[in-house]
Amino acid sequence: MTYSIHEALQRIGVVDQPAAVAVGTKWQTGAGELLTGKSPIDGSTLATFNEATLGDVGLVVDTAQSAFLKWREVPAPRRGEFVRLLGEALREHKADLATIVSWEAGKITQEAIGEVQEMIDICDFAVGLSRQLYGKTIASERPGHRLMEQWHPLGPIGVISAFNFPVAVWAWNAMLAFVCGDTVIWKPSEKTPLCAIACQQIVNQVAQNFPEAPNGISNLIIGGAEIGNALAEHHDVPLISATGSIPMGRAVATTVAKRLGRSLLELGGNNAMIVTESADLEMTVRSALFSAVGTCGQRCTSLRRLIVHESIADQLLSALKNAYQRLPIGNPLEPGTLVGPLVDQRALETMQHALKTAKQQGGIVHFGHQIDETEYADGCYVHPAIVEMPGQTDIVQQETFAPILYVMRYRTLDEAIEMHNAVPQGLSSAIMTNDIRQAEQFLSPAGSDCGIANVNVGPSGAEIGGAFGGEKETGGGRESGSDAWKAYMRRTTNTINYSTELPLAQGIKFDL
Repeated sequence: MTYSIHEALQRIGVVDQPAAVAVGTKWQTGAGELLTGKSPIDGSTLATFNEATLGDVGLVVDTAQSAFLKWREVPAPRRGEFVRLLGEALREHKADLATIVSWEAGKITQEAIGEVQEMIDICDFAVGLSRQLYGKTIASERPGHRLMEQWHPLGPIGVISAFNFPVAVWAWNAMLAFVCGDTVIWKPSEKTPLCAIACQQIVNQVAQNFPEAPNGISNLIIGGAEIGNALAEHHDVPLISATGSIPMGRAVATTVAKRLGRSLLELGGNNAMIVTESADLEMTVRSALFSAVGTCGQRCTSLRRLIVHESIADQLLSALKNAYQRLPIGNPLEPGTLVGPLVDQRALETMQHALKTAKQQGGIVHFGHQIDETEYADGCYVHPAIVEMPGQTDIVQQETFAPILYVMRYRTLDEAIEMHNAVPQGLSSAIMTNDIRQAEQFLSPAGSDCGIANVNVGPSGAEIGGAFGGEKETGGGRESGSDAWKAYMRRTTNTINYSTELPLAQGIKFDL
């Protein structure tokens, strides 16, 4: 794996000055504000170019709409072949894409490689899906009739993604959209523009050699919140899939709802792990460690609340503090590093403010300090924090996008589940137990209220085979596996009368 982001970009085919807009395979420079992309590793400037303007949105949407009218006519298995070729191209460029992810998002090498593998995995899933876009045949109450449903392509899909998974989340949406017969318009985070440009370049290379792929099957537009808002407002974008903060999701949902469009939202997560008295403590420490400090706590599925039975709390805390003390923190590109930097100074300030507030609300803070990395002085490196809390105070109910693990104690499982569910977010959850009754209670309707509920595995990280998403302020959207593909299509219910009679449903008589 190369350490040079510029060499990685060149191997992918990004050799010119980065451009903010890709109208299909045609790149256009932006005329908006100057965007300076900096690396969280050392603060170095990775790219400088002008953002897109609102005027670019209409052009991109029109191009995607024209491409959709052609792409929807391509048989789904052929659309799957296009995605298969994309998967092969991603395999070829796996190491280079991972390098770009590390430089722009600050992820350690293993996590960056894993994120690109997620892209490859969703390609494989989507290829199989292209031959399984099933509708149902339904028993009709009328003799000589058949009732059935079909799924048809929906239209251009708007994808708004966040910095922490700068390539995988786009792929979750785009690969399903492609096999469903949709085109894609991607508005990435301004913090990770090169990741998006590299992915678009790969799609362009495959599309140019795929006869059925129209220009505009994939489009890119890089800019601020006003670009995302313009996409959300546009009547020719029937679905907006947005990943980010809860305030951003509320704004997108409100805007899309005004025009009666669809929104698929993946928002905040304040994820908890209940540790029962029967839990395997060694496994618990390992699960909690990755879930809490992976990606420097900047995952929507990061573990933020540890709810521990009072009989084992001291023992578990001691083991966790010992593990935290030994964490290798530093340059994410260096072998052996497990915790890289926060994305920027604002994230650092938010973390420190949360720790200060936790102290004011009765918390005992362990670690959590900024690390002075002389070689990487402009990077925001921190020691992940463990905070013992007297209860689930206001700060614990908020999602701080940083490596802060709040630890609380409980006496009964009912009390633990009540505490677990008493936050506004509902993305991912876990219970560590060797008691099957406790596990089943946690998974039952009276258990976890999250979209993801795990037993003896942490809340962070998900396979693409299952639908990903959460409830409450997490937004209710589902991406990736299972039947998440249905969000990218429109359903039609068909009645076919093959008789010579005309009976009405519900036995209605309407004869002259």
